[in-house]
Amino acid sequence: MPSKQRVTSLAFWSIVVAFGVLGLKTLAWRMTGSVALYSDALESIVNVIASFAAFWAIKVSQKPADSDHQHGHHKAEYFSAVLEGVLIVVAALMIVAAAWDALLDPKPLQQPWEGLAVNGFAALINAGWAWMLIRVGRQDRSPALVADGQHIMTDVVTSLGVIAGLVGAVLTGYGILDPLLAILVALNILYQGWQVISGSLSGLMDKAVPLEDNMHIRAIISANSRGAMEVHDLKTRTAGRATFIEFHLIVDGDMPVRESHVICDRIEDALKAEIPSVRVLIHVEPDDEAKLPPGTSAVPFA
Repeated sequence: MPSKQRVTSLAFWSIVVAFGVLGLKTLAWRMTGSVALYSDALESIVNVIASFAAFWAIKVSQKPADSDHQHGHHKAEYFSAVLEGVLIVVAALMIVAAAWDALLDPKPLQQPWEGLAVNGFAALINAGWAWMLIRVGRQDRSPALVADGQHIMTDVVTSLGVIAGLVGAVLTGYGILDPLLAILVALNILYQGWQVISGSLSGLMDKAVPLEDNMHIRAIISANSRGAMEVHDLKTRTAGRATFIEFHLIVDGDMPVRESHVICDRIEDALKAEIPSVRVLIHVEPDDEAKLPPGTSAVPFA
């Protein structure tokens, strides 16, 4: 299945899974009356909203460039990821509010083991689905899919903490463990939300590719620049699945345009073969624009 189609399909099924998990967690809360399970269900409501946002963003990001968006719609996924981060933070604050009320007025749990079994089943579904979203999202360079998976993984952490707290509360008889653990889990969710937001903001700010990828790009350009004299002012940025690369290519001032174009095509083809969804812009300049002394090395980078 092509990567774009796979990403869209997973985003759609993420909505279906989110509704199913929400139903299971709501059932577990109604069975037990646990504030921690109630908080867990609250976060699942956020998951449903976030899944819809991710699906919308992925559909928009895959639209071809048009007259109003000449570089494409790739950054739409970052907006979805930022929204998911904000929703994670909102969910954590809602959990703290519910847990605080339970601290002030703790109540005994009803049908705790049955409720834990239902909640545990929902957590298993979420864990498998989150792993799938993160793995495919990273492979296909989809920030929205990765953010959705990370969001769901925080839900898994929440569920595990809730289950552990409820088991302790039931076995020891200390009902206060239920809201206390819910607060601790909420703090972890706040941290995860910040991680999602900060990563997405980097993409919106046109962050360059990582150093390892930058060195790989340089190696590809050097290996395919036969006939050129120098490469300088290499710049990169990422936008969703797309990587944008631009640089200046120094050639002999007397070289025909056709020959310099052949060199550019060779470099561009090599980059496209190694880097998915790459966009390459090469500015050809004569040798009097070189930044390094003549004969420094074969096609050096300035």
